[in-house]
Amino acid sequence: MKPTQQLHELGQSLWLDNITRDLLNSGTLGRYIDELSVTGLTSNPTIFDHAISGSSAYDEAIEKSAAVGKDAEGIFFDLALDDLTRAADLFKSLHDKTNGVDGWVSLEVSPLLAFDTEGSIQAAKSLFARAERSNLYIKIPGTPKGLPAIEEAIFAGIPVNVTLLFSRAQYTAAAEAYLRGIERRIEAGLNPQIASVASVFVSRWDVAVSGKVPAELNNRLGIAVGSQIYRAYLEQIGNARWQRASNFGARPQRLLWASTGVKDPNASDILYIKELAGPYTVNTMPEKTLLAFADHGEIGNLFPVEGGEYDNLIYQFIKAGVDLETLAATLQDEGAKSFVKSWDELISVIGSKTKQLKG
Repeated sequence: MKPTQQLHELGQSLWLDNITRDLLNSGTLGRYIDELSVTGLTSNPTIFDHAISGSSAYDEAIEKSAAVGKDAEGIFFDLALDDLTRAADLFKSLHDKTNGVDGWVSLEVSPLLAFDTEGSIQAAKSLFARAERSNLYIKIPGTPKGLPAIEEAIFAGIPVNVTLLFSRAQYTAAAEAYLRGIERRIEAGLNPQIASVASVFVSRWDVAVSGKVPAELNNRLGIAVGSQIYRAYLEQIGNARWQRASNFGARPQRLLWASTGVKDPNASDILYIKELAGPYTVNTMPEKTLLAFADHGEIGNLFPVEGGEYDNLIYQFIKAGVDLETLAATLQDEGAKSFVKSWDELISVIGSKTKQLKG
């Protein structure tokens, strides 16, 4: 049994953090589903930027959208929806088999809307309606301005992947926004079974403190913070409000580990997969990390409920001068700006390709 299948059998979903037209056309995504236990995927502007700039597979579709007068942003969403609806169809049988727990794909609203509540709500409604797929998550950042949009989207019946979460406090705020949307649906007499995942970014913690803490703490902060969030997750899905919502048919928001590609060349390339194994969670991983884990992955103990060594690690980082909440706010702000930068580059690439193809 492959390590990927072992991990899936233990109760964690393995999602691919990548989507390209070549991946679809070549049948590679289908093979990952069949052979590597991949049960969903995520996307972001950086992924599409690399996919579109590095391939001619999108040229014909770009020409077609440009011919009807669409601007670069409009062309992008045409391309992204084409790819993601195809991927959603590949995962549909898994989605049905798990009664909607698994088999999801994700599409992000424009990062320019990260601090625009009303704009995020309208974009989420429009994209979900255009996709016409029940297994499509709309990604909305869990920034302070994004939280009301998350609540409103859930109330409107739109599945949401809450992105750009770093700390326990940020996760809890996102989980509360989701629960408020579910409770409003219950009070309105609507079906409360609207799915969501909360995406916690892991590796960026370790990148942020690299060279600023004792060597023995390298590549440990992301996992230590993950332990805090995992315990908050268990508390969240076991509290009285969720028990009441579950009695009306609601399902808990799942916890998703994101940014799990290892950045330090001196660390294990499967570090964040091996150490973040835990039931009823998702780990979305870059293609390189997925293949590495399939090749030489190993599974230790499931992610612990009790803190133990992780609480001690948190103490060691605080002792070394790391202000976790301040750093979490900085990482979220920098993450939002990074997505905007990738978005601008993506739009520029599409604009350049459009001119080139017209020429």
